[in-house]
Amino acid sequence: MRIGEIAGLVGVTARAVRHYHHLGLLPEPRRLANGYRDYTLRDAVLLARIRRLTELGLGLDEVRGVLADGGGSPCSSGAESSRDGRELVDVLEELDADLARQQEELAARRERLGVLLEQARQGRLPAEGPVSPGLAELFGDMARASAALPGPEPAMAARDREMLALLETVVPEAEGHRLLGSLRELAGAPGAMERAYEVYARLDALADAAADDVRVEETARMLAGLVPDEMVPDDMGDLEGGPATVFFADLSAAQARVVRRALRIAAERAR
Repeated sequence: MRIGEIAGLVGVTARAVRHYHHLGLLPEPRRLANGYRDYTLRDAVLLARIRRLTELGLGLDEVRGVLADGGGSPCSSGAESSRDGRELVDVLEELDADLARQQEELAARRERLGVLLEQARQGRLPAEGPVSPGLAELFGDMARASAALPGPEPAMAARDREMLALLETVVPEAEGHRLLGSLRELAGAPGAMERAYEVYARLDALADAAADDVRVEETARMLAGLVPDEMVPDDMGDLEGGPATVFFADLSAAQARVVRRALRIAAERAR
């Protein structure tokens, strides 16, 4: 058989056959006088086995291990076949365990997707979504609080939601759960959401203000009362440079000073 014929028989491409030759998975057959490879039934049997193993999900290095010790040859001795069989069992058991993990991960992803899909169908998916159900509930509380107030929602409220969605993505899961729990507890306190929106409005009013604006200190103290301990940096030096530069990038000088001052006040309170 020519390379195109054996490839067609087994259901792979001629390019794949050449690749298997290059990797040493499929031995080179004898060549005819004209230089063409001449494949036999034995080559087709081995190529079919390689295809079956790769379709199971084995990588080519794993296939190489399974075929080692004479496992790719129909003429292998009994000892070699037994040795190869044990190796194949090990590889297949590892593959089965990996597929089980993937199945669990897929089920968890579908569960999260189901929640988001239901929110979207009911028109409750926040603009910052997809986010976790817990954060979506917090955003819903914010939307209801905003709707009860006159005028449009402060721009800082929308920015706060964006930052919370970002934090949920980048912080470790356990830390994110703790932070969200603290925020939900704080938001559930009587009058807390109203105070939060008052701070948002005050921050909006400082959009074009200088860092030494007289309103900075009072706004910072109001904000500090709304900052959970989990959001206070361990090292206040983290508020300068590095990632903090991105966080404060689109704040005015006065707004940035309010946030920094509020975190320092909260840090003093935590101590």
